[in-house]
Amino acid sequence: MLLQKKDKLVMIGDSITDCGRKKPEGEGRNDSYGHGYVDMVNAFLQSVYPQLGVRVINMGISGNTVRDLADRWQTDVIDHQPDWLSIMIGINDVWRQYDLPQVMEKHVYIEEYENTLRDLVQRTKPSVKGLILMTPFYIEPNASDWMRAAMDQYGAVVKRIAEENGAVFVDTQKAFEPVLEHIYPATLAWDRVHPNSTGHMTLARAFLNAIGFSWNGEQ
Repeated sequence: MLLQKKDKLVMIGDSITDCGRKKPEGEGRNDSYGHGYVDMVNAFLQSVYPQLGVRVINMGISGNTVRDLADRWQTDVIDHQPDWLSIMIGINDVWRQYDLPQVMEKHVYIEEYENTLRDLVQRTKPSVKGLILMTPFYIEPNASDWMRAAMDQYGAVVKRIAEENGAVFVDTQKAFEPVLEHIYPATLAWDRVHPNSTGHMTLARAFLNAIGFSWNGEQ
């Protein structure tokens, strides 16, 4: 497995990563991992590889775009001095173009998305052991759906940047394909964006597979 003893893994993104993680006192869940795929990844790592003592830090913030990540990169990534960094961003960059079509200042078009994500990756790459880039997704099997088609284009950007920088690539959209052959999209996510526990388990499984996780705890 890619993660080794005492490694620190920072996972940054939007609401899918955030998923109710610890907020200031009196707000949200009293849980620094949230209740989504980050929590599941952490639980699997601690239960199957307890000897490694891997530390997982959830830095997702609901509603974020890649533009927001850039604004908080120093405090929420660099200052944590991660050994490994996982990034999943892009859903809101695309979604705002469809649910708020007239509010153009909230839109992050693909050129800005690509340039910003590449800059963040290249700035961080020298200081970490490795990067894990996860695509944004839309829980819709029809690839011709407008938002799904746009999301696939942003996902292709993530793949390109991962290849350029030797990062681990996680195709989350592809991970949903076998599930969507049997389960209606709204059953996994009422808005096709915020998944239930089955959807989050799909994300966690794709992530763990990508980093070489073994149920036998093999390193």
